[in-house]
Amino acid sequence: MSFQGSIQELPVPDIIQLVSVSGKTGMFTLVRGAERGFIYLRNGQMIHARVGELQGEEAVYALAIWSTGEFQFTQGEEPDTTTIDKPNTSLLMESARRLDEWKVLSRKIPGLDYVPVLLPRNLAEPVALSPPEWNLVIHIDGRRSLEELARAMGSSSFDTAKVLYGLITGGLAEMRSRETARPTAAPTPAGVLGDEKKILMILCTRVKQEAEVALGESNLPNLERPYRQALSEIDQGRGVEAVRDLIRQTEKAISALRGPARVKAFQDKMSLVMQPKV
Repeated sequence: MSFQGSIQELPVPDIIQLVSVSGKTGMFTLVRGAERGFIYLRNGQMIHARVGELQGEEAVYALAIWSTGEFQFTQGEEPDTTTIDKPNTSLLMESARRLDEWKVLSRKIPGLDYVPVLLPRNLAEPVALSPPEWNLVIHIDGRRSLEELARAMGSSSFDTAKVLYGLITGGLAEMRSRETARPTAAPTPAGVLGDEKKILMILCTRVKQEAEVALGESNLPNLERPYRQALSEIDQGRGVEAVRDLIRQTEKAISALRGPARVKAFQDKMSLVMQPKV
């Protein structure tokens, strides 16, 4: 049986469905530029898939959102291993769901090989991000693609894209091709890069905002002084220790103004803010 064609004309989940209903055994080869992906069927059931470093179900889902490329089915080819034990119905339903969701994400994210870049931001503006968003923000360096960032964080490209979509729609980041991605700034004497400075300053703003929430007041000199000092130290090249010092000084200020109960509430927030390693 010879079956081949363009992924642009027929989505990957539909391609698999067409062959699986015939109960065939063989291998799909999917090609997109320099990338190669493989999905193996035995008697019509998916039993193994791989693309890049992904295998099994996640490889099927990663291939399902490909919108360009070519495919070919080679009958009789079998894998050396089995990495999938779910029925086709479950896999294809999830693949179709992700494909539909990817169509929305792709309005802001042209492809997994594009590079997320942080955008300039007024530090006085509120920054309300979830822990996954903070985790992604501190990994964005203007050099690594979405796919490379996902790998570095131990996440799937699809889940990382969903988090990134929120950052882009919130005006914190944008996607650029590798050719137009902003060059990394030269290190300062202390070794802190331009994008790292920006991230650390955003974290300082978040610390100050959470302190004001804990106190129920804003523009307090006891908070403003250490905040401005931390920003200045980061601008001069100091790293994440400037943020940690700000947190310690802010805890002392909250304790003096409102007591240990408010300090505990602030510390709980900081454990989420500083959970990812900068």
